[in-house]
Amino acid sequence: MIRFYKTPWLLKKCMAGHYTWHRDGQAKKLYLTFDDGPIPDVTPWVLEQLNTYQAKATFFCVGDNLAKHPEVARQVLARGHVLANHTFNHLKGWQTALPDYLQNVERCRQELERLQAQGASRLFRPPYGRITRQQALQLCKEYELIMWDVLTNDYDSSLAPEKCLQQSIKHTQSGSIIVFHDSLKAQRNMMYALPRFLEHFTGLGYRFETL
Repeated sequence: MIRFYKTPWLLKKCMAGHYTWHRDGQAKKLYLTFDDGPIPDVTPWVLEQLNTYQAKATFFCVGDNLAKHPEVARQVLARGHVLANHTFNHLKGWQTALPDYLQNVERCRQELERLQAQGASRLFRPPYGRITRQQALQLCKEYELIMWDVLTNDYDSSLAPEKCLQQSIKHTQSGSIIVFHDSLKAQRNMMYALPRFLEHFTGLGYRFETL
């Protein structure tokens, strides 16, 4: 099975204009992101790892999980991290009509607003990275559409944890936006790779910041 850890340059070129794939690479900064939470046990564990290395991150949250686990979401905020929009029901944009997709994003925004008195983050990541042109054109009026340039593939149960870590380190460079998942599906690989990833790049003098 072919896995992409580094987003191909051709894909970035074809989708140029509406999406953020990485941040400026001049400084030794990296941008960890976590998709699909927040959930008990997994997300608090991630927060402890980040705290150990004084790392900050951006959590792209499923609205339904925010509604079910607001106390976990508040822990994320209390640690100085950022919550962002990942739709309410983790929708596949290619399979969802425009009005339904926009309404689902709005439901997630409302959950974020309930949790953040100072206003919800205006960052959005489409689940699976799948979004139609019309969906993107509408959403980019209100959101920065965040993609990634390093995908850890931590959710892949057939991937060895050691390879998940090795390939993630190999493809990361200054300014990279890296995707992990604070989900049960990704738990095994993520819990192996994340602390070692943090240790490796902290040792090289990198800082981990929010988007």
